[in-house]
Amino acid sequence: MASKRKFKKHLNEMVYDIVEECFYLQLTDESKVKKSDKLIDEAAAFQDDVLSKIANSKSKKEFSEISTHVNEKAKYFVQKLNELNK
Repeated sequence: MASKRKFKKHLNEMVYDIVEECFYLQLTDESKVKKSDKLIDEAAAFQDDVLSKIANSKSKKEFSEISTHVNEKAKYFVQKLNELNK
């Protein structure tokens, strides 16, 4: 990512997409409410954690590590959403 501002925007969009997909699953299948609520809570906690790490990062190396962590976690969230869609 080119800047912290763009990175935060990307992070917020990612979490918004996760929440939106979970809400859609809740509307279409009530049996998935608990699992999707758990995933929403996890995504929100992840967002808070990453935003605080970004605010406290002092070097490009720290920022790069945060970026790598977010990319790995994005794959995790995609996997969890795919499991919910089954």
